[in-house]
Amino acid sequence: MGVGSKLGEVAPFTVMVIMEGCTIALTIMAKTVMSRGMSPFVFVVYTNALGTLILLPFSFLYHRERAEQPLFTLPVFLRFFFLGLTGIALSQNLAFVGLSYSSPIVVCAMGLLIPAFSFILSVVLRRSKVEWRCSSFQFKVIGTLVSIMGAVSVVIYKGPYIRPSSSSQKLQHSEHQLFVFYSSPDNWILGCMLLAASFFCVSLWNIIQLGTIKLYPQVMKIASFYSLAGTVQCAIFSLIVERDLNAWKLRLNMELLLIVITAIFGSVVRSSVQISCTRMKGPFYVPLFQPFRIFWATFFGVGFFVNGLHYGSVIGAVISGLGYYTVSWGQMRGDEKQEESVRYSSDEKNPLLQEDSEV
Repeated sequence: MGVGSKLGEVAPFTVMVIMEGCTIALTIMAKTVMSRGMSPFVFVVYTNALGTLILLPFSFLYHRERAEQPLFTLPVFLRFFFLGLTGIALSQNLAFVGLSYSSPIVVCAMGLLIPAFSFILSVVLRRSKVEWRCSSFQFKVIGTLVSIMGAVSVVIYKGPYIRPSSSSQKLQHSEHQLFVFYSSPDNWILGCMLLAASFFCVSLWNIIQLGTIKLYPQVMKIASFYSLAGTVQCAIFSLIVERDLNAWKLRLNMELLLIVITAIFGSVVRSSVQISCTRMKGPFYVPLFQPFRIFWATFFGVGFFVNGLHYGSVIGAVISGLGYYTVSWGQMRGDEKQEESVRYSSDEKNPLLQEDSEV
């Protein structure tokens, strides 16, 4: 019994850590194919198109019961449109163009800004009260400042390479390079700004998604239909931007393999793990593993690449990770207090139930 319970706790943890490693591996593969000429706009269209084809039938199998709220209504349709716009069309195009200008460690650092952006948006949109005396609010403010400091340090200071190469290694590395982690010359600052804008869009997407789930609680159908909306938006935009027909041709090489793996990983595996882990461990369980991407990016960047990773990038990402956990801790504290206040108010409204429980 004890061994089984321990395995039940260790298994989700292990799965989530491995999933974050797979995310960084796919990021490195995406960096590689874009460094070799694949258009990031074409990549986004193909991966989301294939992902939508997988998600649509899966969502109807997952939600076999009939929902009380009709799916095809104007309010729900508009939410699908804006979820696709913020969660796919804007965020993914900005992210992959930013990745082509920078490196996977920057993706990690800027991705850790999501809780800080969400907190700022909640205050600006008056979804959260400004309570300076509340400890959870203080944690969020401190974490937001630390996250921004870490991101800014990634932008302005790269530092020396952690694993520099000699002149002979550099020649051999450029001739037999299977994967690309970082390529120079780069457009580092622009890449960082595009990635920060991408994850700001993700924060907007989170806010829209929360309201959509309250309106229509079948989460997999929401995911499949906003994926469809985002794919259509990406296709229209990409056909305008990328007019070279040769860029749209797929060949039996690493590009096609990456598109298939990314679509399957992003649409089915990630969604299934997120739903199961959320149900078992609570809504904060899955996001708490995102800073593990720093470990995996550092592991891959130092272990398999020369001239791939800078000291300043890792330090800045770690600082952002500390801010990420601080904001998340404040959010958890705030939600716990809110649940306690709701429970207390319900007990006050039902004193007979409280007396029965005491008897």
